[in-house]
Amino acid sequence: MNQKRDAEIHRLIGGALCLDFVNTLNGHGDPPMHEYLLDYTDLVLWSRHAGILTDSEGSKLLLKADQMPIVAQAAHQRALALRETLFRIFSTLAGGRSPSHAEIEFLNAVRGEVLHHSQLVRMGKGFTLSWDEPDSLERMLWPIILSASELLVSDSVHRLRQCDGKECDWLFVDSSRNHLRRWCSMDQCGNRAKMRRRYHRQRGSTGR
Repeated sequence: MNQKRDAEIHRLIGGALCLDFVNTLNGHGDPPMHEYLLDYTDLVLWSRHAGILTDSEGSKLLLKADQMPIVAQAAHQRALALRETLFRIFSTLAGGRSPSHAEIEFLNAVRGEVLHHSQLVRMGKGFTLSWDEPDSLERMLWPIILSASELLVSDSVHRLRQCDGKECDWLFVDSSRNHLRRWCSMDQCGNRAKMRRRYHRQRGSTGR
């Protein structure tokens, strides 16, 4: 059995697609602490994991990427640039500040491109979005951009949080009952914080 890549087992804890995408990098500094999207293949695998692409759509994009490696590399780089812009926007909002005008203008521009590629179509008793270029190597970025736009105009934007973990900068929508969630996940960063507190209490009690 082939071992799964990190992109395929990434924890989707953001509460919004765009935040899960932003969280594919842990440590938005230089150098980053952990990168989940090392190449275009990872971008496709993560998109399947996140439900953006079906297995069939992902396979077609990977085949096309093999045939057009330079275009695929450019799509991967554009994805990383989009991710950093979204991180700056949402981490700024989570900190109670306002994102820059330039960053919002960038999001407006790419949102306009996405709307140009999409249309509403009937599906069963409801509707869905259809894309005019389903084989575009940047196709997975379009739902992410729409998710970011939707989050910004929703009430959830006021519940944006950034993990309090010592070495974590993941973002999430706080949907807890009292809206006091501090960590991206209790079983990871929350438990590490509790262990650190216990360690310092024990050291203090021994006088060391």
